[in-house]
Amino acid sequence: MIVAGSMIGSGIFIVSADMLRNVGSAGWLIAVWVITGFMTVTAAVSYGELSGMYPRAGGQYVYLQEAYGKLVAFLYGWSFFTVIQTATIAAVGVAFSKFTAYLIPAVGEDLVLLDLQFLQVSPAQVLAIATIVLLTYVNTRGVREGKIVQSTFTVTKILSLLGLTLFGFIFMDSHVWSMNWSGEQTLHSLREGTESYTFVAALGAIAAAMVGSIFSSDAWNSATFIAGEMRNPQRNIGLSLFLGTAMVCGLYVLTNLMYTAVLPVEEIAFAENDRVAVAVSQVIFGPVGTIIIALMIMVSTFGCNNGLILSGARVSFTMARDGLFFRRAGMLNKASVPASALWYQCALASIWCVTGTYGELLDMIGFVVVMFYVLTIIGIFVLRKTRPDHPRPYKAFGYPVLPIVYIVMGISFCLLLIIYRPGFTWPGLIITLAGIPVYYWSRRRTVNE
Repeated sequence: MIVAGSMIGSGIFIVSADMLRNVGSAGWLIAVWVITGFMTVTAAVSYGELSGMYPRAGGQYVYLQEAYGKLVAFLYGWSFFTVIQTATIAAVGVAFSKFTAYLIPAVGEDLVLLDLQFLQVSPAQVLAIATIVLLTYVNTRGVREGKIVQSTFTVTKILSLLGLTLFGFIFMDSHVWSMNWSGEQTLHSLREGTESYTFVAALGAIAAAMVGSIFSSDAWNSATFIAGEMRNPQRNIGLSLFLGTAMVCGLYVLTNLMYTAVLPVEEIAFAENDRVAVAVSQVIFGPVGTIIIALMIMVSTFGCNNGLILSGARVSFTMARDGLFFRRAGMLNKASVPASALWYQCALASIWCVTGTYGELLDMIGFVVVMFYVLTIIGIFVLRKTRPDHPRPYKAFGYPVLPIVYIVMGISFCLLLIIYRPGFTWPGLIITLAGIPVYYWSRRRTVNE
């Protein structure tokens, strides 16, 4: 439930519009989702080996520390806290508010609740912060409370998404389906007419399109962060990673196929405010469709943020135990959860809510996330060489072929974004590198103490 619930947020309902503007055809839209799904499941089954070797709280942070040492692990933890997890929590929270505004216009993002001259705060941003604070409080009460919320909302949103997909295929327009799939499936841009790409530019367009699908498929590694609080983590983490990612990635492909069965390509690509699911729901259910999809996305984003909040604080908790984060973050409360780490995470996510838009946050996250995924999977090869005798209850599926395929695809994605979409890469990269002086300052402070 944590793997699936953390993955399914707002992205699947929104990002297909921008993806289609980059690739230009139904065939390439589905191809990008399939590529992302393959990468996600491959990474998940590769992580199974690491999770079996080191079934401790902190997940990816622990794996990177064991493979490369404390500096690389700290840079991941620093990026995770400052950008990856907190910005994702903020983005999902803002998406929750956007769709709540369909039902309660008073919380719209276009309204101004507070004008500070240098910063305008909308009711949508305040609502996003309120949900983050509420879910943080629930998770400080104990793992059981967070688990109940997670299970309830994840089951609800999976059934809702399946229901929407089923109704979409039942009421599909055969003419629209034929038009979308019998036409030319070449890769081209819809941003400026039907601009064709050169071969290299086409690769850049695929990478740009994947920013949306990777964001929608991210957070699958959340289960690794709470390994210290799981029963039989050597078995259950790897199993949960595989089952969760396979289920969600399959559901994402089905959902996008349904989009192409209901709306023409142009209408998907240029849906109002990129809200593809709203446009589809209006065709299927009529005027009430907007309310149905708004409720679905509210449930989806609320449950998603619970999973992100529950698992994310365990990284800063582990960093604090290593003397690389605020000392209080490494303490457990009476409910045996890292309450201070949860509140630190809440504070930064709330700041992101009022300083960045959904799109900017999404663009910044994708490059940094994949960069650390690649490093972690390379760590499997490093640890096979440096610690060959360490117990491995589970070994990476398809080793070494599948991990190598992921590494090549991940590096290609990162390089293409650096070349063709630098605005997607430099902000996150600068924040990551800024962690280097912070690391040495933290080490010096720990030694002095």
